[in-house]
Amino acid sequence: MITHPAFAVEPWVLRETELNLDVLPQSESVFALSNGHVGWRGNLDEGEPHGLPGSYLNGVFELRPLPYAEAGFGYPESGQTVINVTNGKVIRLLVDDEPFDVRYGKLHSHERVLDLRSGLLHRTCVWTSPAGITVKVRSTRLVSFTQRSIAAVAYEVEPLDEEVRVVVQSELVANEQLPQGAGDPRVSAALESPLGAEENYAHGARMRLLHCTSRSGLRVAAAADHVISGPDTTRTSSESSPDVARLTVTSVLRPGSALRLEKLVSYGWSGVRSQPAVRDQAEAALAGASSTGWQGLVDQQRSYLDDFWARADVEVEGDAEIQQAVRFGLFHVLQAGARAEERAIPAKGLTGSGYDGHSFWDSETFVLPLLTYTSPGAVAEALRWRQSTLPAARERAAQLGLKGATFPWRTIDGQECSAYWPAGTAAFHVNADVADAVVRYLSATADEAFERDTAVELLVETARLWRSLGHHDHRGQFHIDGVTGPDEYSAVSDDNTFTNLMAQANLRAAADIVERHPDLGAAMKVDDEETSAWRDAAEAMTIPYSATAEVHEQSAGFTGHQAWDFAGTRPDQYPLMLHFPYFDIYRKQVVKQADLVLAMMLRPEAFDDEQKARNFAYYEALTVRDSSLSACCQAVMAAEVGHLRLAWDYLGEAALMDLKDLEHNTRDGLHIASLAGTWIALVYGFGGMRHHADTLAFAPRLPEKLAGLTFTVVVRSRRLRVEITADAAVYTLVEGAPLEVSHYGQPVTVAGKDPQTLPIPAPPARPEPQQPPGRRPGRRS
Repeated sequence: MITHPAFAVEPWVLRETELNLDVLPQSESVFALSNGHVGWRGNLDEGEPHGLPGSYLNGVFELRPLPYAEAGFGYPESGQTVINVTNGKVIRLLVDDEPFDVRYGKLHSHERVLDLRSGLLHRTCVWTSPAGITVKVRSTRLVSFTQRSIAAVAYEVEPLDEEVRVVVQSELVANEQLPQGAGDPRVSAALESPLGAEENYAHGARMRLLHCTSRSGLRVAAAADHVISGPDTTRTSSESSPDVARLTVTSVLRPGSALRLEKLVSYGWSGVRSQPAVRDQAEAALAGASSTGWQGLVDQQRSYLDDFWARADVEVEGDAEIQQAVRFGLFHVLQAGARAEERAIPAKGLTGSGYDGHSFWDSETFVLPLLTYTSPGAVAEALRWRQSTLPAARERAAQLGLKGATFPWRTIDGQECSAYWPAGTAAFHVNADVADAVVRYLSATADEAFERDTAVELLVETARLWRSLGHHDHRGQFHIDGVTGPDEYSAVSDDNTFTNLMAQANLRAAADIVERHPDLGAAMKVDDEETSAWRDAAEAMTIPYSATAEVHEQSAGFTGHQAWDFAGTRPDQYPLMLHFPYFDIYRKQVVKQADLVLAMMLRPEAFDDEQKARNFAYYEALTVRDSSLSACCQAVMAAEVGHLRLAWDYLGEAALMDLKDLEHNTRDGLHIASLAGTWIALVYGFGGMRHHADTLAFAPRLPEKLAGLTFTVVVRSRRLRVEITADAAVYTLVEGAPLEVSHYGQPVTVAGKDPQTLPIPAPPARPEPQQPPGRRPGRRS
């Protein structure tokens, strides 16, 4: 996107200086606004033209059939797909009976600006109708962080040359026609007009629609109110039908005068509450927003973001593109999780319908680390959502003949939605990813209430899975066989190192927390025998290592597999999964995304420095990055082992995944995990931050082209600022009690008004690792 001439590189805004319909679907994703509960894609105000209309409520979905050539026991029976709910964005304009449509007449100028500090999306355009009348249109849009059910638009039209009659139509629209998908026609049929009308209302400036999904049984209400200002000639009328509620405003405008409409939209939904209750929920939220008013919502939005940026901002000196990208990423990750409040954080956030709106392990492993150190309250809510899905996870485990809980590979409400079990059900590491997020959150916050109310149950039930899934061999070694790790090109393997290391940590954490809270353990029927079994399994966990290759194996026997024919693979045959059968991919040495490399990032204490360097070089030559989750992990480990230029290149790929549409699917929504990965690559990579066993450690080091890096992390109510240059790191405690950190293994106590400045050693000199032909990340200049 920002390589398109319409887009500018600026530190605090994303600016589109002209409208190009060729990238309209992508711009709708990057200009999307949400708060984790309500999401509005960045569609044009008038609704058309569009790439993909999108208004979403987190957790609102429809059921659809899952096709199987051959069904099997334990296969999920139905999938879940996020639906486009009632659209409250639409404001249509007619200029002397000519509809304002950018495809007709003459568009003299068109600018959209996403302001990352205010959280507002501004649009300004000048248009001449086919009849020759010129008007200026301005709009500003927000989705409120402070009032989570509320979104709002301020819309203004002004004639530039002569008196003109204008008509503005503000609408609520349900069951919009969506672009025809190229996939399973049964899916399209299931999602066509998913909302069944229950109630419509319009009176004065207020209007409301109430619908219910036919299969999932979710009830959705949308309501709107308006404040209108204009000449005395201004008149209004309203009407409603099952799928449309409309307020029509007419006025005669002279040059120098304007018609302004402020539109407040509220949403409510439930799978259990009655029609009157959901209606009243939306009306109550609207009443609250009306009392605040448009300007009050704008002021609240800015105040909320001022507080966020004080905790979360990252300053990058020497790379303007990365500076813009990291703030863009931070903003969208915040939007994805800020007000999710016991709902999932989908892989695309609420920016599009990609991946069917499902949540994956991406959230716990990539998104929650960023939020843990910037907005920890959002992390607690995300993990409470996982806790709320434990009944479904326990049922799934029992169905698979296992104990404890089995969290789904992909889901919206907690039910498994993956029809492809080798990369879905077999990816049991999701359990350990959830446990890892729990332990990280507790280390960063010392949240005692969360530990008792949520953490104990999550850690116990995930640990129970590993003990029942794995087994001890005749030598006492513990094995976990037949699983899929993060690398989906190596499915159903034995002793996946990532899975085993993460399960090991999960088992130990569960035993420790039960020891701290024996009353809660007893309530879950955990006895000494069970905790001893967890510790025994952890101690005896198999970590495959090849003495011949002198590297850890991604899974047992992996280094003995035939190497993939990279030289014979054309550039247009990537991603491999779209051009080669999984049968061929699964039995070769080829890696889709960082797997063992990710294990080194998350379990650094399990490897020494030389092992990390050898492992990184070995797997670098096999990793093709057919996943957006890979580049940030490779950036972190490249930086740690001393390949700083390579790390910078990988940072660029993670940061610009959507702004440059590198995967060619930004039109379907943003890659929230890759956006979070920008922060990970900078803070974990060049900042060298690791948080393990209550030790906050840093080993910072910058690539030659970066002059400086500054970031802030929040740990146990302290706010620590880290400033890094080529030669030194400065640690400053901005807020809170003294904090001990580690700098290259040296303990340092940081107290208020007493920054600590420490030297940065030179990186080790190691041979540059090689990538598969044609798969090196783009070189940054």
